Amino acid sequence: MIDSYRAERAVSACDESVSWVVVRVADYALHVEAVAYLAALRAMDRSPNTERAYAGRVALYLSYAADRGLDWSRPGLEDLARFLRWLVAEPLPARGRASSVEPRFRSKKAANAVMTAVCGFLRFGAQHGWVAPEVVARLWEPKFLAFLPPGYSAGENGQFRTVRAKTIKFTVADEGYEWLSAEQFEQLLGLTSNARDRFMVALIGTTGMRIGETLGLRREDMHLLANSASLGCRVAGPHVHVRRRANANGALAKSRFPRSIPVTEELVELYADYAHERDRVPEAAGADMVFVNLFREPLGRPLGYQNAKGMFDRLARRAGFAVRPHVLRHTAATRWVRSGVPRDVVQALLGHVSPSSLDPYVHASDQDKRDAVERVAALREGRA
Repeated sequence: MIDSYRAERAVSACDESVSWVVVRVADYALHVEAVAYLAALRAMDRSPNTERAYAGRVALYLSYAADRGLDWSRPGLEDLARFLRWLVAEPLPARGRASSVEPRFRSKKAANAVMTAVCGFLRFGAQHGWVAPEVVARLWEPKFLAFLPPGYSAGENGQFRTVRAKTIKFTVADEGYEWLSAEQFEQLLGLTSNARDRFMVALIGTTGMRIGETLGLRREDMHLLANSASLGCRVAGPHVHVRRRANANGALAKSRFPRSIPVTEELVELYADYAHERDRVPEAAGADMVFVNLFREPLGRPLGYQNAKGMFDRLARRAGFAVRPHVLRHTAATRWVRSGVPRDVVQALLGHVSPSSLDPYVHASDQDKRDAVERVAALREGRA
């Protein structure tokens, strides 16, 4: 591509903090407007994962525009519509060295996510005078909500029934949330190759913690005694604390409100196994973070998002089914809901601000549907 762009990881020389920038591939010149947009995301306390993803999506749009001689700040609706179609038609780069593998393509859902980032970038540009207001005005249109989503308030006079809807997007069916059965979860624990990974899988799968919250845990957050009064904590029983704060590995808790999550004796035992494992690595002895590098350099450094992703990718290949941190979070939430735990309790455990955030977890499984059909059949036959 002519003047193609890409996202790059930038490490501060002052405090080694990590941020993301967009650079021109030819000479590594910063794209000033894109870098400003990413800085604004950081200022809004967006997670490092969000910043990284948006950097890549904006870079993709800038490369597409440059390759076709388009002014990125003056796109027409047809230009953006063609970009959206290109996103699903253009093959993704091949992974590794294999060139004979079937080409991969973006899903429509992934293309919509790219367009969301691009629209946000253009809107930010309009606020700073880089993009014409009429460009942004065409990206959304008013939509009247005939049916309100669960938990959504339309206001006393229905003033909030009209919302802004994106004009350029694919219509995508809701595929639902992935979660693991009890058998799959146990299989996954058995496939882990060390105590650290086993503890991480069990922790997320039983507490529903987000990956940013997990990687941001510090040893002072682990209150695993029956009574933590000696630590100045009034929470009864073994538990972990989730707190939002800056961490050297870029991990960030999404919720601004701290919370504690009870843990089981089994999880305490898994943590003890991991503690013995990390004690055998001298570089990890003084590390404050819970999850650190134990098997590759630099030893003792806080585990980062990419390291965790690599671990979950390896587990997925061994298991033969999808394994991601959010799948484990969904697993914990689904188990609580299906076990009859009150919604407000599940909401507090997950750290959700809105009660409507729980709605995706309240779904019927194939077994639920089978049981319902057989129950009615049994009633008709007089067997129940």
